[in-house]
Amino acid sequence: MHLWLESLKSSDKLIIVEGNKDRNSLESLGIKNIITINKPIFRLVEEISVNNKGVIILTDLDKHGKKLYNILRHNLQRTGVKVDNKFREFLYNNTKLSNIEGLVKYMKNREEPLFIEDF
Repeated sequence: MHLWLESLKSSDKLIIVEGNKDRNSLESLGIKNIITINKPIFRLVEEISVNNKGVIILTDLDKHGKKLYNILRHNLQRTGVKVDNKFREFLYNNTKLSNIEGLVKYMKNREEPLFIEDF
């Protein structure tokens, strides 16, 4: 998990999250370059596509978050923005998290780190 976090911190890609609690959680872990979905999707996609070649989408892992992820991914890729799925898929496949805001608590409560090979 620590390698996952360090890779996310060092990424130069824009990170998209659902709301301020998600942003605050990631910022408390030292992650920067985060935006929230705070406007209509089409406007967000337009703004992102002008300045960004690659993004990481970290919407929640629940039904609503998955739907948002698919809509964002589809529309961003349509405009030529590359979506990096590895961070989200790692959380989905290796944790029991359902929301991004719970990441800080999850990391504090985790007794053993995930193997480096996991990421």
